[in-house]
Amino acid sequence: MSLPADVTFYLVASAAVILVGLAKGGFAGLGAAAIPLLALVMDPVSAAGMLLPILMAQDIVSVWAFRRSFDSRTLKLTLPGAVCGIFLGWWFAAVVNEDAVRGLVGIIALAFGAYRLSPQISQMVQMKGPAPEWVGTLMGGVSGFTSQIAHAGGPPFQIWALSRNFPHFVFVGTSSIFFAIINWIKVPAYAALGQFNSQNMTLTAVFMPLALASTFAGVWLVKRVSPARFNAIINLLMIGVGLELIRQAIW
Repeated sequence: MSLPADVTFYLVASAAVILVGLAKGGFAGLGAAAIPLLALVMDPVSAAGMLLPILMAQDIVSVWAFRRSFDSRTLKLTLPGAVCGIFLGWWFAAVVNEDAVRGLVGIIALAFGAYRLSPQISQMVQMKGPAPEWVGTLMGGVSGFTSQIAHAGGPPFQIWALSRNFPHFVFVGTSSIFFAIINWIKVPAYAALGQFNSQNMTLTAVFMPLALASTFAGVWLVKRVSPARFNAIINLLMIGVGLELIRQAIW
């Protein structure tokens, strides 16, 4: 085993881990930028494997905090689709080369960045009023697929869940439990891809303290910094990183 010696790697990886921590601390959606950033300096599948245990550790905190505020019907509708989406994401990562995965991560980053940044695009995609329940299963599948590829399952799940007009705590609690469950479901897929190797797990241990510290920092910052302004900066970053990943995949 040999850990990366490039300082650039640790700077970029630290930024990605901090974004994941801030997302769990209250800046919802920032975590979707983590894998695109890491894909600039390492294999995107390895990057996702390295981050998965960190996400699972953070899930413990969020699920405990909102364990009494969730909608069980939403979980019953979305989780079956998520399982199918995770399987498709695992199959895609298993049969294609690294550049194809990198290109798809770039497309996801570009699409989600534009979705969050543009009110017009958000209004086109956002559902008006409660959507049919089968749409919840479909969006669960899309969320499972993008989560397996890039830990970016938030927007598809949110598109449907927001149409249910849940109280804030119910929405946050349902989201927390949904992603905690699918992160556990992803474990066999990443194990089959060989991503729980000694190098990845050592990197996980190296960055875990930073991830936990940034989670607590997110809880503190979200009360003092405008999430909208901060999110806009990260969404622009996602678009730029997405375009660069697509360029790398093609050329």
